[in-house]
Amino acid sequence: MLKKVLTWGAVAFVIYYLATSPQGAAGFVSGILGWLKSAAGALSMFLTHIKL
Repeated sequence: MLKKVLTWGAVAFVIYYLATSPQGAAGFVSGILGWLKSAAGALSMFLTHIKL
C-alpha cells in the first residue's frame, strides 16, 4: 500500500515538474538522452572489440 502511494506521488511530482518548469524538464530529458547515447556507444564498442 505504501509503495503504491509513493509511486503515485512520484508520478504526480514528475508531471507537476514537467508542467511548471519546461526549461528544467528539457534539460532533464536532454541529460537522459545523452546518458542513453553514451551507454549505447559503450555497448557498441564493447561488442565490436569482442568480435562476436
